[in-house]
Amino acid sequence: MTVASAAIRYALLSVSDKTGLVPFASALSARGITLLSTGGTAKALRDAGLDVTDVSAHTGFPEMMDGRVKTLHPRIHGGLLALRDNPEHTAAMAAHDIAPIDLVVVNLYPFAQTVARGADYETAIENIDIGGPSMVRSAAKNHRSVTVVVDPADYQTVLDDLNANDGTTGFALRQRLAAKAYGHTAAYDSAIAAWFNDSVLGNEFPDQLTVSLTRTQALRYGENPHQAAALYAAPAARDGVVHMRQLQGKELSYNNINDTDAALDLIREFEAGGPAAVAIIKHANPCGVATADTLEAAYAKALRCDPVSAFGGIVVANRPLNAAAARAISEIFTEVVAAPDADAEARAIFAAKKNLRLLLTGPLDQPGGKDLILKAVSGGYLAQTRDSARVRAADVTLVTRRAPTPQEMADLLFAFRVAKHVKSNAIVYARDGATVGIGAGQMSRIDSTRIAAWKAREAAEAAGLTESLTQGSVVASDAFFPFADGLIAAAEAGATAIIQPGGSIRDADVIAAADERGLAMIFTGVRHFRH
Repeated sequence: MTVASAAIRYALLSVSDKTGLVPFASALSARGITLLSTGGTAKALRDAGLDVTDVSAHTGFPEMMDGRVKTLHPRIHGGLLALRDNPEHTAAMAAHDIAPIDLVVVNLYPFAQTVARGADYETAIENIDIGGPSMVRSAAKNHRSVTVVVDPADYQTVLDDLNANDGTTGFALRQRLAAKAYGHTAAYDSAIAAWFNDSVLGNEFPDQLTVSLTRTQALRYGENPHQAAALYAAPAARDGVVHMRQLQGKELSYNNINDTDAALDLIREFEAGGPAAVAIIKHANPCGVATADTLEAAYAKALRCDPVSAFGGIVVANRPLNAAAARAISEIFTEVVAAPDADAEARAIFAAKKNLRLLLTGPLDQPGGKDLILKAVSGGYLAQTRDSARVRAADVTLVTRRAPTPQEMADLLFAFRVAKHVKSNAIVYARDGATVGIGAGQMSRIDSTRIAAWKAREAAEAAGLTESLTQGSVVASDAFFPFADGLIAAAEAGATAIIQPGGSIRDADVIAAADERGLAMIFTGVRHFRH
């Protein structure tokens, strides 16, 4: 392929985001480049004292229909699409008095920002750009000769290239900018399609699902050192792990980000206005969760559940961190600490731990709007909505002769909230607002039940206790007990009450086993599988 390259003579500028516009256009003008422009962009350039040719003067055709038609003209698109080294194209340009347009600087109407502000239907429609994407696509297609710029961050790069290449740009840069331009228009169309499907049609799973993401960080490696990785942000997201502020510590790794996301998902179960809550996460599974009057007390209760696994884990809190909490958390090695905020004393204490990453989340509200979970499978993706179900006391059904005591009920609901965030098969023992044993990710529920009880015995021994932490506890299961054996194992570990979804063909056997042992059991009708 031949690459026709000549000094840039005409530049067309039409931007919504005017960041850096005037200095960039001034540098172009100083090189003798003719500036073509439209509307507000032309006004901004004239106000800065620059000579500008209106597109309508260039085309000999007026803007019309409230500006809907202004750049959709052969003198624009012919100047963009013509192959400079094709005799037929150059003859057509000469015959129709079409000047080549060598540089296009365009970014699009702020559609996503407009709908995010709650604009009505008609306003949203009027913020769908037509001429802009058309010019960008034309220029990008003809990147053999035309330079297209959609991001103000690239202005200086283009100027540097012009200086280095005697008034033109290098082909490698034009290729890179063309790729970026197509990504820009694809993301724009994706935002429009998402608005139609989400806000207008209420279509949760459209026939064509387009996902537009912006890379925010290149990571050193992925889950393992031989895997490449990067972090991308969703366009409408304003909170979550991608937007947390890191105050100190090493760069976050792929695993740090994945585990912190799991921690944030869990801690959102506990409202900021309620008791202090702390969760300790390891490999995306909670190894200790607790509530208390203070963060330091909640941390101590969460740590007691599994102090071995907590080493090198992620700690997340639902309240701003104070000095007492910071001192407690700093007693063992912790990879990441995340909280809505941290006071000056807490920050100073953590500053002594140079490798600890301290992240500020801001308010920990529940995620709003549609939040699809995507999982790659061979040849495609699975998509599902986020598990936002939350079970309250009014939602459960008593199925045993004995009802839970008020304290058991509080612990049952707490344990079921935690079980929602434990990999399946999940079993969670809890007592006094704290987990005391967690069994995660096993192929059989009975194994999860036994592992959780075993870990609780080990934790009790580490704390110098003679009785297992599961004595007098309650137990939550993320799905029904298929047989009575899991319930029996929980009773043998000392559990006094059970919460589970119910729905097994052997529910009657499980209920009978609970009644025989004097246990209280409630059904939720809600399953919380997490794979």
